[in-house]
Amino acid sequence: MQRSTAVIYTLFFAGALAFVITNGGSKGRGAASAPADAGADADADASLAPTAAGDGDAGTDAGAEGTVQESGPEPAARSDAGVTLLSGEAAPALPVEAPKKVRFGVVLIQYRGAQGAAPTARSKDAALALARELAEVAKTDFKAAIDKGDKGSTDDLGYIPRGVLEPAPEYELFSLPKGGVSGPVDTPRGFWIARRIE
Repeated sequence: MQRSTAVIYTLFFAGALAFVITNGGSKGRGAASAPADAGADADADASLAPTAAGDGDAGTDAGAEGTVQESGPEPAARSDAGVTLLSGEAAPALPVEAPKKVRFGVVLIQYRGAQGAAPTARSKDAALALARELAEVAKTDFKAAIDKGDKGSTDDLGYIPRGVLEPAPEYELFSLPKGGVSGPVDTPRGFWIARRIE
């Protein structure tokens, strides 16, 4: 009975976490946020020219001539999001002393092709550059980094048990000391900068 209750709780929590990340939780983002109206068109071609993060016109590219042509899902390059670290290495196994659950906050930086990202979202390279910049800010002022992150960034997402996240974000998050802030980590939802609260 306890095992089935734990499985149901874990599935419920994973669904709630996905909902919070996709819908931005209770905190609104500023004008620098990428549009959140992803829907079925979220997987735009990664080879398209980058657009400004605040553009609301889903059919045009900021500063480019003509209309953005969508050509289906992003190529297989997305397949390692959440599986490998930024170095390209597979995420190592968590140490035995790693906690069973943690309470955390996250700064989200979306890019075209990430789950929940609009077709007008920034390129992956632009998102990584912003994520690296915000990771430096987050080390001293996590709230300021959240304010500059995309919709879905929040200082407290609550508790998450091990085994829910993909290997790379789980390794980064569960390896942090209390109060520690991670560097950028690629996830299927975009780049995360995580802070462990407890």
